[in-house]
Amino acid sequence: MKNFIEELKWRGMLHQDMPGTEEHLLEKMRSAYVGFDPTADSLHIGNLVPIMLLAHYQRCGHRPIALVGGATGMIGDPSGKSSERNLLDEKTLRHNQECVKAQLGHFLDFESDAENAAILVNNYDWMKEISFLEFIRDVGKHITVNYMMAKDSVKNRISSESKEGMSFTEFTYQMVQGYDFLHLYRENETTLQMGGSDQWGNITTGTELIRRISGGKGYAITCPLITKSDGSKFGKSEGGNVWLDAKRTSAYKFYQYWLNTSDEDAEKYIKIFTFLDKETIDSLIEEHKEAPHVRVLQKRLGEEVTVAAHGKEEYEKAIAASNILFGKSSSDDLKILDEQTFLDVFDGVPQATVSKEDIDNGLDMIGALAAKTNFLNSNSDARRALKENAVSVNKEKVKEDFLITSNDLIANKYVLIQRGKKSYFLLNVK
Repeated sequence: MKNFIEELKWRGMLHQDMPGTEEHLLEKMRSAYVGFDPTADSLHIGNLVPIMLLAHYQRCGHRPIALVGGATGMIGDPSGKSSERNLLDEKTLRHNQECVKAQLGHFLDFESDAENAAILVNNYDWMKEISFLEFIRDVGKHITVNYMMAKDSVKNRISSESKEGMSFTEFTYQMVQGYDFLHLYRENETTLQMGGSDQWGNITTGTELIRRISGGKGYAITCPLITKSDGSKFGKSEGGNVWLDAKRTSAYKFYQYWLNTSDEDAEKYIKIFTFLDKETIDSLIEEHKEAPHVRVLQKRLGEEVTVAAHGKEEYEKAIAASNILFGKSSSDDLKILDEQTFLDVFDGVPQATVSKEDIDNGLDMIGALAAKTNFLNSNSDARRALKENAVSVNKEKVKEDFLITSNDLIANKYVLIQRGKKSYFLLNVK
């Protein structure tokens, strides 16, 4: 058994813990849970902090429980929110739960026979059996309105300038989440709940229910909310969320997000989002300080997180895709890319549409560069570039007599044309 609290401290992942938590965890294997919102069929990198909390917890010898909030997802957590969310039906929530479990499986061991194998639960499974009257009689009477009103998540919404205020549905959220903790305490001997620092109020409502109803003792740990050094929100890119599902965010874009991290953030993130030990991380930080331009920290961070989320093979494809723009690559390197990765690599590159008939008949280079695409200003500009040996098709130099055919298609519909080192153009064949 490793000291989980010490692990969190040196990684910068501990914001607050209830007195006695460290001693409690050192006594024997304990079960702890973290809740995940199932309102999408993919988690995003904003969820990586609670995922890593559970992963480190398991690696320290304890049992992690991932709770998918099928019931609470139907309500919506008011913490840090300025308005209510859309409510989802059960079929959608079940689908999302399966997708979330698959992604968590990259970080947590659900399958082994180990005593501390991870468990996935859905609070809808126990909440759907409880009537409203039962809940307010058996649970509601144990928590006062004064206690609930004192929570920041409630105070902030009620005192905000929003005309909507706060519905009774959202007001009761902390009671429902608190009941989850009580249920898991009874059924799974779960004595610890973890989450972001904005969850402290909801978590302590659970410990209060355990104390008042079961006469037991629950514990709480929260981690800091992660921010970027420039003040912008962690986990967002120009295209929105950075998702763990490769269909939403390709492994290439995922890797690029970490690679483009600032030096200051990379030093912080490599402790939080990887399983590297302290000695290795300290060594990487020193190596990075000696030659920051090599971006040792960012590259190792990108590797560790991409391999964890997508696997070694997808990481290697992301590296190959990165080298297409910034290193030497061939036509074969381009053709192994899937369509989404190819489009991500050449995002923003000028495109022109040509017909499949043109390609089937063999598209000449003057047509590809000017006559049919206007990539270059005129046919004479195209001839000049070709004579200067400055034009490539799919990374291979071509002359004026070259014809683009279906054999040159990438992902069955694209052709990459390049003039010089930095001017790229895409043919979209339809």
